[in-house]
Amino acid sequence: MNRKLRVGIAGYGVVGKRRYQFVNEHPHMQVIAVCDKTFSAKGQFNNAVRYYQHYTELLEENLYVLFVCLTNDMAALVTIAGLEKKFHVFCEKPPGRDVQDIINVLYCEKKYPHLKLKYGFNHRYHDSVIDALRIIKNKELGAIIDLKGTYGKSKIISFGQGSDWRTHRSIAGGGILLDQGIHMVDLLRIFAGEFSEVYSFISNDFWGHDVEDNAYALMRTADKKVAFLHSSATQWRHRFWLDVTLERGGLVLSGILSGTKSYGAETLKIIWNSNDGVGDPREQTTVYNEDNSWRREIDEFAQAILYDLPIQHGTSKDALKTMQLVYRIYCADTHWQKTWNISDEWLELAITDI
Repeated sequence: MNRKLRVGIAGYGVVGKRRYQFVNEHPHMQVIAVCDKTFSAKGQFNNAVRYYQHYTELLEENLYVLFVCLTNDMAALVTIAGLEKKFHVFCEKPPGRDVQDIINVLYCEKKYPHLKLKYGFNHRYHDSVIDALRIIKNKELGAIIDLKGTYGKSKIISFGQGSDWRTHRSIAGGGILLDQGIHMVDLLRIFAGEFSEVYSFISNDFWGHDVEDNAYALMRTADKKVAFLHSSATQWRHRFWLDVTLERGGLVLSGILSGTKSYGAETLKIIWNSNDGVGDPREQTTVYNEDNSWRREIDEFAQAILYDLPIQHGTSKDALKTMQLVYRIYCADTHWQKTWNISDEWLELAITDI
């Protein structure tokens, strides 16, 4: 197939530039225009790709696909605008500042069932996660007993970026849990299923922003799987860790290949229960040296558009369920709920099925 999908990217920061790279590497996609508020005026790069300051100018381009890589307060707004222009849309996580944002998108999406909408839950495409999920789904080590996940970095402001928008609730909607911890929340959901009970402590005691710098959650599914989550912006040694205990062994996902290279090597440890009580069973560790997640994610999106296939990962329903769990974690801390002045109507959105 010689056809190339014309792509526009709204938001040309760190993530937008990474999407630009992998979109242009795809044989059936080509970026023709981008926008970002940092541009002083509209213009054109040396490779003829046009650039604009504002997303409304980008949406006047003859696009087929729109990638939304903007701040949380703009994500849902521009996603809806793209769908209304009849573009297929890929939006980065989180899908907005709160649950209402993604609900608004879902109502718009229903008007355009022929369009593809995908959300960037990129961690699902990492090799360690793919292999772990296969073992769990195939019940190779039995059913899940519990999960323990930690995902943390040393501050909320992103590495190498001067902007501090993530520290402002009016723009970001939430802190470290919504910004980074949402990936771990998403993985806990796809590994264990939906959680019916949620307890939490939320804190902004260290950095003192109006968003949280630590979130601790204890959750349980209806079939008694228990998960502990720690999402942190005071993890001085950056850490990604997911420990899954199963009936006949366990899985430990450690490290994640990232742009900063600060989370260590990406590995998957498989543990087989020896039942001898010694506590030193047979283990096997696989080290993954190449990050194929961005390429896989974009390829799945392109295939869905070109061949009218359903979105496999990162559907709007995935985005809704994961956002709802994030905000149930927020709301489970009654002190944090009062601090945020969350109404009963707003709480109802965290469990509403659209």
